[in-house]
Amino acid sequence: MKNVLIAPVGDNMDQLFLGLKEFPAERVILVSQHKDSNIANKTKEDLEKFKIASNIVYIEGNIWEESFRIVSETKELYKDQEIIINVITGNEDIRCAMTSAAFVNGIRAFTVQNDEVLMLPILKFSYYKILTDRKMQILKLLYGSDGNELNLETISNETKMSLPLISYHINGNLKSEGLKELGLVTSREEKGRSFIKLSNLGKLLVKGYFNQ
Repeated sequence: MKNVLIAPVGDNMDQLFLGLKEFPAERVILVSQHKDSNIANKTKEDLEKFKIASNIVYIEGNIWEESFRIVSETKELYKDQEIIINVITGNEDIRCAMTSAAFVNGIRAFTVQNDEVLMLPILKFSYYKILTDRKMQILKLLYGSDGNELNLETISNETKMSLPLISYHINGNLKSEGLKELGLVTSREEKGRSFIKLSNLGKLLVKGYFNQ
C-alpha cells in the first residue's frame, strides 16, 4: 500500500521529490498559505508529470491551529492508509507546527539533511488516554472562557471540585503528570493567587485535533 504524504509548501520544495523516492505516495496533500499559492500550483503540476495525485489545502487562519486541523482531518479521511508528513518543505513556522501535529497524532514524519531522509521519533502515548474525565472537565471550562484566565476558586466552583483536587489536576505529583507538565495549561501567580489559562496545545486538544 502506498502512502498519503502531507507536505507543507514553502522554500524547500525540491526536498519533496527526494522524500518521495524514499516514501512513494499515491497522493500528496500540499498544505499552503495563500501567499505561496504559485509555489503550490507549480508543485501540483510537477507531481502530475509523475502521475502522482495531489490536492492543495490552504491555511485560512492561525498556522498552528490550521496545521493541527488539517493533519487530524487527513488522518481521519485516509484512515485505511499510511499517513506520512514531510516536515522539511515548508517555511519555519509551518515546519514547527507540522512536526508537533505529527507527534501528537502519532504519525510518522521525516526531514531531510544533507540529501539524507531522517525519520523523526513517534510519540507512544495518547493525550486522550492519560487525561481523566476531571482533567478534561477543567480543560473544557478553560476553553469556554474564550482565552481568559481563571483563578483556582472559580475553577473549583464551576467544576464542583475541591481546591486541593483542582491543584492536583493542574500541578500533578510524583506519580501523575498535571495539566501544566503536559503543556496543556499555563499559570501565573499574583498576590498569592494562581491564575490558569488554556495553552494553545490545550485548545487544540479540546477542539479534537489530536487523533491517536
